[in-house]
Amino acid sequence: MKTYKICQSCAMSLNKDPKGVGGGTNANGKPSYKYCSYCYQDGTFLQPNITAQEMQAFVKEKLKEMGGFMKLFAGFFSKGIPKLERWKK
Repeated sequence: MKTYKICQSCAMSLNKDPKGVGGGTNANGKPSYKYCSYCYQDGTFLQPNITAQEMQAFVKEKLKEMGGFMKLFAGFFSKGIPKLERWKK
């Protein structure tokens, strides 16, 4: 099984998930080590119809709301979202 350091949907560091690494859960209830708890629970995406570009805008806005360092680099941190596993065609 491949190990991921960031959520493959929103790019959040998996070790920052409030539910811990593997915060998202698969349909069988076991931890997902690919997605965070904000994106994925019980084997389904919480925002199933969102596009990669919409996720980028959402994440960028959340980072700006955090202020400080995150506000300055919001564009940089959200730039790679379309290249993550969820968005690969």
